[in-house]
Amino acid sequence: MRKTDRFPVKGANSLWHVYKTVPFWKVIRNFIVIQLARYTPFLAMKNWMYRFFLKVKVGENTSFALMVMLDVMFPEKISVGKNSIIGYNTTILAHEYLIEEYRLGDVVIGDEVMIGANSTILPGVTIGNGAIVSAGTLVHKDVPAGVFAGGNPMRIIYTKEEMEERRKSDPLYNKTETRQ
Repeated sequence: MRKTDRFPVKGANSLWHVYKTVPFWKVIRNFIVIQLARYTPFLAMKNWMYRFFLKVKVGENTSFALMVMLDVMFPEKISVGKNSIIGYNTTILAHEYLIEEYRLGDVVIGDEVMIGANSTILPGVTIGNGAIVSAGTLVHKDVPAGVFAGGNPMRIIYTKEEMEERRKSDPLYNKTETRQ
């Protein structure tokens, strides 16, 4: 189950209440920063923009690929650990507006996580350290550390133990010298 806070609304659907939930000028600023960052080829600059303007927690050496779309309204609810890769055109949401309510939830992505291209991460999800999420996945629930997950609906394809076993027979990961 995703960890979100739920806020009921009366009358029109919750999106009509958007500027009661988040300031208009915050959304405008965030939109501009996110659009500039989506096209910025400089990873360090992109990370700085996310940290400084949007208050996203971004770990050292994390890479956001071209066209990644962060939550425009609540980017400060997103946290990405160190040395992770967020693939091309991935969307990370920290909010969802429904008919009779809206929901907010932190998104926590661990260290050394790989998110494949065109994935969507829903609010209230935690992705554990060392997890791999395949391209095109809808991440609608937590992903345990070290697993390989994918699909729509998302499921665990390989457990952490199965991933470790597969790497033992892979010459790239089975080298005696250390990775740098």
